[in-house]
Amino acid sequence: MFNTSHLHPMIVHFPVALIAVGFLFDLAYLFYKKELCLSKAGFYLMILGTLGAIAAYATGQLFTDEPTQGEIVSTFLRHENGALVTMVVMIIASVVRTYIVINRKEESNLKWLSFILYFIGFCAVGFTGFMGGTMVFDFMLGI
Repeated sequence: MFNTSHLHPMIVHFPVALIAVGFLFDLAYLFYKKELCLSKAGFYLMILGTLGAIAAYATGQLFTDEPTQGEIVSTFLRHENGALVTMVVMIIASVVRTYIVINRKEESNLKWLSFILYFIGFCAVGFTGFMGGTMVFDFMLGI
């Protein structure tokens, strides 16, 4: 039977994959400048990954129970803080990147700000996913 506590585990895989693959597309574009499709794909995946991060954070806040005792509490707090950092950084990166695309400023220094933010989001989503996996596999949360 389906209940709302399943929403968070169902959604979290999307931002992890979308942000990671999108960042790798942008990274590849640094080496293959002639392939504009890499940059465009990175941009679209950034937007989708950001929307996924918002959904994952919201479902985590609304539909999951917070552990109150034991070793898992510190892991949970790291996971929750990592998710917040991921979401905020990716929102800022998406706004900057959208500004760049709309105003055709792909050759300005703003592209580096966007890329650095994307890298931070990439690292943050990886950390957040690792902490989530630790809660599931080491502490059997949700099983």
